[in-house]
Amino acid sequence: SSFVGYTVGMPQKAAYAASKAGMIGLAKALATEFGARGIRVNALLPGGTDTPMGQADANKPEIVEFVKNIHALKRIALPEEIAKSALYLASDASSFTTGTALLVDGGVSICRT
Repeated sequence: SSFVGYTVGMPQKAAYAASKAGMIGLAKALATEFGARGIRVNALLPGGTDTPMGQADANKPEIVEFVKNIHALKRIALPEEIAKSALYLASDASSFTTGTALLVDGGVSICRT
């Protein structure tokens, strides 16, 4: 999923936000349906990440700076940082985690500066 549509609204992203919010609802519903069978379902909500899609959206230096600055960490994530959280959710370390929306957003959901 994404932080967009969960904690932050972004202009020109209505369809994207709606689809990502729907994924969170789907994860919660599936977690309740399949939890008794030992199947865990969670949603991973990354912040701004240095991917081809992110680079296409932030295609000017001033946009990149804006995106960095909306995060509390004042930077954009590396894909490997998001992957580590996905690995946590896929591992036994998260054996009692289901139906959650895990924010891995560099603090964009809490930042107001």
